[in-house]
Amino acid sequence: MNRFDNIDCMQGMAEYEDNHFDLAIVDPPYGAGDKLMAIGNAYEKKYKTFDNKKPDKIYFDELFRVSKNQIIWGGNYFTSFLYETNAWIFWDKNNGESKGSDGEMAWTSLDILLKKFKIHWTGSASLWEDTNGKIHPTQKPVALYKWLLTKYAKEGDLILDTHVGSASSLIACEDMGFEYVGFEIDKDYYDSAQKRLKQFRSQLKLAI
Repeated sequence: MNRFDNIDCMQGMAEYEDNHFDLAIVDPPYGAGDKLMAIGNAYEKKYKTFDNKKPDKIYFDELFRVSKNQIIWGGNYFTSFLYETNAWIFWDKNNGESKGSDGEMAWTSLDILLKKFKIHWTGSASLWEDTNGKIHPTQKPVALYKWLLTKYAKEGDLILDTHVGSASSLIACEDMGFEYVGFEIDKDYYDSAQKRLKQFRSQLKLAI
């Protein structure tokens, strides 16, 4: 049974036993709010509160407790809380002269070699998955999460996302048949994500 709640992820994770989730794919705040604000886009107001504080050790301890394996976006910002690994994932945004970063890195607990996924991404409207444009400042494409699930999740795995944001991860899970639990503490983002999920489900029914 899929679950998506508008609560603090620490409260949510506390409900689960050790190793309850097979794979956590998470995208916590990087603590780079001031740098993101300098980009100067439509989300400037939200950036002031969204990404100015990164999670502490307590968050990562709880994440490791409830999940067997982890893929953590922005892992390069959290190295003081993570153990050394060569198993990184690099997302190449292939975004040319964009003011933002050329890509993002994910730390993983998996036994893999460094892998790269390349997809053009500037965060603007892109095909059906973003027909209403970007709804979250650090929104990632559904295709990225589908690639992660294809390569690193097994059939029947239960997926955890502690910072759902735009719901790209949940859409990928539903599209590929994975059950999930997700948390989003911000009510505005939660409502927008729920709306996006409903739009995805409606389009899926039309396609059938």
